[in-house]
Amino acid sequence: MALILVTGAAGGLGHNTARALADDGHEVVVHGRNRARLTDAGDDARWKGAILGDLSDLDEIHDVARQASEYGRFDAVIHNAGVMRSPAVATVNTIAPYVLTALMDKPGRLIYLSSSMHRTGSTDLGRLASGTASYDDSKLWVTALALALASRWEGTSSHAVDPGWVPTRMGGPAAPDDLTAGHRTQTWLATHHDVTPRTGGYWHHRQTQEPHPAAQDERFQAGLVRALENHTGVQLG
Repeated sequence: MALILVTGAAGGLGHNTARALADDGHEVVVHGRNRARLTDAGDDARWKGAILGDLSDLDEIHDVARQASEYGRFDAVIHNAGVMRSPAVATVNTIAPYVLTALMDKPGRLIYLSSSMHRTGSTDLGRLASGTASYDDSKLWVTALALALASRWEGTSSHAVDPGWVPTRMGGPAAPDDLTAGHRTQTWLATHHDVTPRTGGYWHHRQTQEPHPAAQDERFQAGLVRALENHTGVQLG
């Protein structure tokens, strides 16, 4: 049995991921923007606990990390929360996962939600501070963050996952990919021990793929971490 945090678990892929993990007997802590969103999902009895906070607000991101610390060290953290069309796209999709990672106890496994659209993201990190980042940019950056962390801390693995274009509220009803397959890779990475590579993979439906070259570029990874540290005032450690 593993203790697992899933961010953005009020609906869509995050909710499906959390339910699948709980149904397999794991202790699941869910995160949502507010209590109403989590309660509306109707699964309160499944969860070990709930963490509340708006990941578009830096102060609330800090508070989410504080709430998470009350559970001790997680076996896995699945950074699922994301937005597609919002002025806060970089904050929710890249900055929040970074700050939570930096402030929380290091888990056994880190899993970050990417997207195939990361391949058209920009390497211009000036967009991070200027607020001009696109969804594609934010997903390139969080993919690079995941791979930068792959060998940073002994005892912690890190992966990025492309769940596919699935029919959630974000993906839309016409999305062509399989909804169930959209969360299976995350649950597998969070709980199984026969994962190869053990760390540093970019995954789609439990198969590794080659990400955007910048995501694997150590110079870009280092520049991204510096930009995130400077922007948030939070050191990665």
